[in-house]
Amino acid sequence: MLAAGLAILPASAQQNAPEYLRAIAAGYKASFICSNQFNGGIDPARTAADDLQGTYAELNPLLATLAAELDEANRRVTVRFADNLPPRVAAWRPHLGCALLPIGADPAAAAELPRIDASPLDLAELDARPWPMGDRNATARPRGNTHALEQVAAQAFDRRTYGQGSETTALLIVQDGRIVFERYRPDFDMHMSQRTWSVAKSITGTVIGAAVQQRLVDVNAPAGVPEWQRPGDPRQRITTDHLLRMASGLHSDYPGNRTDALYFGGLSVGEEAASWPVVAPPDTRFRYANNDIVLAIRALQHRLGDGEESRAFPFRALFWKIGMTRTVPETDWQGHFVMSSQVWTSARDLARLGLLYLSDGLWNGERILPEGWRDYVRRHGPAQPAAGNGYGASWWTFAPDAGLPVDAFLANGNRGQYVVVIPSRRLVIVRRGFDRAGMGLDPAALTGDLLEALE
Repeated sequence: MLAAGLAILPASAQQNAPEYLRAIAAGYKASFICSNQFNGGIDPARTAADDLQGTYAELNPLLATLAAELDEANRRVTVRFADNLPPRVAAWRPHLGCALLPIGADPAAAAELPRIDASPLDLAELDARPWPMGDRNATARPRGNTHALEQVAAQAFDRRTYGQGSETTALLIVQDGRIVFERYRPDFDMHMSQRTWSVAKSITGTVIGAAVQQRLVDVNAPAGVPEWQRPGDPRQRITTDHLLRMASGLHSDYPGNRTDALYFGGLSVGEEAASWPVVAPPDTRFRYANNDIVLAIRALQHRLGDGEESRAFPFRALFWKIGMTRTVPETDWQGHFVMSSQVWTSARDLARLGLLYLSDGLWNGERILPEGWRDYVRRHGPAQPAAGNGYGASWWTFAPDAGLPVDAFLANGNRGQYVVVIPSRRLVIVRRGFDRAGMGLDPAALTGDLLEALE
């Protein structure tokens, strides 16, 4: 069903080919319209205004020129980009969200996308449970200066105080276990899901933690990526810990948060992320890239059999256990999670994730994460960024000169997605946004001002 096409070109050839850029732009548009519409209830007009503006320079001019067709009955989006190839297709599945077919694929292949065998959630019933499993009795009055808190929050939405080009859609603060502040852009609400971008990496690190608690993973053992198991492959010695710390020593097409062939080209995780060679010994070089985190969850899925059980694991081991009912981790067309970026979730679900870390992995008396996992994810490894914030095992730490509590750590995603956890202050701060590329909110400055207001 999957026709041969541009997806088989080497990455180096793809990046400069005009027809490839059109195909990537079409995949970008199909993916965002599909995921926003069917994961988050965000209509195509808002997607065009938010997600399809201020993106990558080479894609921006193309996105507006490609027409998208939304098929609500079949929950699919198609975008035509060439006369000699089928349109790009993104198709939605319950719980697993939208998957993008490869470039050149027959649209009928969408019917064959992997799924999980799970009934739809009764969201109204789940929401009626007490916070944090549901939304009942979620709020409380803050400790501190309420007037100062309101002033700081207003500045977080004013598009200038904490960064020109910032666009806040949600700000939520949990203090002592309850929501003490929550505000949304007028067209958003507490149940609306946005793409997490690289906050997904911290979510993946948490899923790995749940697997460690269940004795499915030893982070210090070889990760077991299946594509690396031929005798003599030097990548066999890369551990899950190396992958979580961005210290695998692997090369990648882009540093940073771009993996276009996987995210928008329709290549599978095995074809794209597992294909890169070693260029440095593990633990000697920090290179922030999507592939390491994608490979960590790829190895876990392989250990679980690469079938329905592996796709259901994040829900049954983590999300549904802690009330993250609006969280959708998406997969490639072969059913492998792309959890370096492609997770859709709400501000309240991210607050629940932060609460899990405040309690060091305990939830209603059940240990979800190993004892000490909170310290593990924020502890620096030997390979670190050259400047600025530090990196633990899928979570960031603030730079020493930020003036914040030493135990503060954060999940950080493109376009202004932040989850800040400060155990010593019993605080979780969630900020969502649509910041323009290269221009955005300063999370350290906002966090410092919120801490001052909450004293």
